[in-house]
Amino acid sequence: MDTIDLERHRIELTGYCYRMLGSGFEAEDAVQETFVRVWRTYDPARGPLRPWLFHLATNICLDMLRGPQRRARAMDLVPDAIPGDGLGAPLSPDRWIHPIPDARALDPADVSVAKETIRLAFVAALQHLPPRQRAVLILRDVLKWSAAETAGLLGTTVTSVNSALQRARARLPATGEADAEVDESLLDRYVSAFERYDVAALVSLLHEDATSSMPPFTWWLRGRENIRTVLLAAEADAACAGSRLVPTRANGSPAFGQYVNGEPFALVVLDVAGGLIIGDTTYLDPGLFPYFGLPMSFGHVLRTER
Repeated sequence: MDTIDLERHRIELTGYCYRMLGSGFEAEDAVQETFVRVWRTYDPARGPLRPWLFHLATNICLDMLRGPQRRARAMDLVPDAIPGDGLGAPLSPDRWIHPIPDARALDPADVSVAKETIRLAFVAALQHLPPRQRAVLILRDVLKWSAAETAGLLGTTVTSVNSALQRARARLPATGEADAEVDESLLDRYVSAFERYDVAALVSLLHEDATSSMPPFTWWLRGRENIRTVLLAAEADAACAGSRLVPTRANGSPAFGQYVNGEPFALVVLDVAGGLIIGDTTYLDPGLFPYFGLPMSFGHVLRTER
């Protein structure tokens, strides 16, 4: 066994651990620990390498999930805000579902794993499940393992796996549908309206029941008209005047690094369905920029483009 043998499994394992844990950073830690342990424990006599990797990764994730709190989105924690409500106190990073770059968790060559299974809403829904049910559902419904393979990995019976899967499916909250492919012209209009702070143009791109959230604050909005009201009120503050967006990809969705006055400000992740934006999540964490390969100044973007 050599490094290449392990590296070819990294993206698939990272995607699995991310769905289990809800954090890209923790998922990559779990994968790294899996690689360390496999060097110590793998014996070809046990069988193929891939099942053993997933066995180790599952146990590591289950250990990491022993804490009492689950990661969530704002809408899983509190009711939607009324325009004019304060943001409240920020929550600690370990309370949030964090985004992950597509390139780290989605293998473009593996068309069997749908992008929908890594979207923020789906990953947040998974966190409602007990950890072992979560593992069963991901292995069976996302990665398409057989009941026998899953039972072997978890050290249980096919009957137990089928029972856990049935309970997990019944308990999993609905997440809605998102467009598999997003019209680039919609994104171009979004960027243009955002950078001009054209509220009317921005709102015209939203579904009437669109949501907007801003971790680490639990404050969030539902509805195009409420979002319009808040955007118009914020226009007077000019806090985001001169913003610039740089495209990236997160959780199978379009995303943007937002720069204010040339400095990194937030990572914006969009959900799109029916040709309209149904949700935006604005992560007020410039520390995400290097993780997504985004430069730490907009000036660097301009120099690179030249």
